Amino acid sequence: MPAPLRYIESSSHLPAEADAVVIGGGIIGSFTAYYLARRGLKVALIEKGVIAGEQSSRNWGWCRQQNRDARELPLSTKSLDLWERFSAESGEATGFQRCGLFYASNNEEELETWANWGRFARTVGVETHMLDAQQAMARAGAFTDKSWRGGVWSPTDGIANPGLAAPAAAKALMAMGSSVHQGCAARGLETSGGAVSAVVTEKGTIRTKLVVMAGGAWASSFCYQLGVRFPQAAVRQTIAAVATSALHLPDAFFSKSVAITRRGEGIHTLAVSGRARVDPTPQFLRFHRDFLPMFAKRWRNLFPGGFDGWRAGHEGVTRWRLDQPTPMEAMRILDAKVDAVAVVKAQERASELVPSLRKVPVVASWAGYVDSTPDGVPVIGEVPGVPGMILAAGFSGHGFGIGPGAGHLAADLATGAAPIVDPQDYSLSRFMPGGRVDVADF
Repeated sequence: MPAPLRYIESSSHLPAEADAVVIGGGIIGSFTAYYLARRGLKVALIEKGVIAGEQSSRNWGWCRQQNRDARELPLSTKSLDLWERFSAESGEATGFQRCGLFYASNNEEELETWANWGRFARTVGVETHMLDAQQAMARAGAFTDKSWRGGVWSPTDGIANPGLAAPAAAKALMAMGSSVHQGCAARGLETSGGAVSAVVTEKGTIRTKLVVMAGGAWASSFCYQLGVRFPQAAVRQTIAAVATSALHLPDAFFSKSVAITRRGEGIHTLAVSGRARVDPTPQFLRFHRDFLPMFAKRWRNLFPGGFDGWRAGHEGVTRWRLDQPTPMEAMRILDAKVDAVAVVKAQERASELVPSLRKVPVVASWAGYVDSTPDGVPVIGEVPGVPGMILAAGFSGHGFGIGPGAGHLAADLATGAAPIVDPQDYSLSRFMPGGRVDVADF
């Protein structure tokens, strides 16, 4: 079954023109459109399916600084503040709270890696606390008697509800006079003098000089239509949900074997940390050399998948016609196949950690395609050769927590405003032939 999601109504009419068009109604696209609308722009947010119908509603829901790659950390810190401010500004609920994140481990190498990160993070003002065995046991003792050698506590980090967040941003931008269009695939762009002049959708053409592509797992194939090379590959990850209203569990807990996260009232999600299926696709074959350093570093958690990804069409290498249906119209919502083995493992490992979970059945499970770049860091920036186009994609499983900051940065770059953080590390140009790829540690 799909992940729990708040459904919203679309705007009644597709506009003939807009100051900006945002393609993709996930967490990145919705917040980008929101921050553009806050600047007074008339924005059209275009989504082929439903807002947050794909990975943006299927993730853990963590909003963290802890263990972020140094390139993403400034954006993570800004995002935590923006999560808080958004609800106050818009009146919309996202489920965000700074509940703190608890990491625990029995592996000395892992603990030392966390400690090294903490020493760096404190130099840039991030609050993180290494826990010795006694402290880790004291914090874990509320829900398990398992022994730990140590851990980390990051009190200012937190969680939000993936089923609420992107719809909340979409509702907020409509309240400012902009529009949201679901069931409306963007087929491509028109240009004039080499610059963006319109977005062609299945329901009509919107004249605009500014477009943001935030299409998640579909972004690379869209860029391919424009002759833009964006190396991207998607892996399939699975989550199981259990009813826990009668149990005392942490809001957010991480160990190498399993992660446990509260999702709304009476539900916790379970996930095997880092485990993913790799479904071969035409695009995967096209970019496989770009991803060799990534696979070499993370091969222990990657498993062969099936051909569902090939059939889904999100990583195809065919050209679309703007006057004909595209693969996005054939696959409105990329509803990835659940990895049954991952569900069983998540439940078994969680039950070993929390014995009271042994009698709690899995009430739901879902999977999503996580769009990744070769270095595990997103692209947020102008598209070379296509003036007026901003790309915001490839968030590599980290996008939900930094969604507000990423949307703010994309809006900054689109409007020429001072960027909320230095955008240099997110440039698409780093993937030019001969460029160096530094794979993220986390």
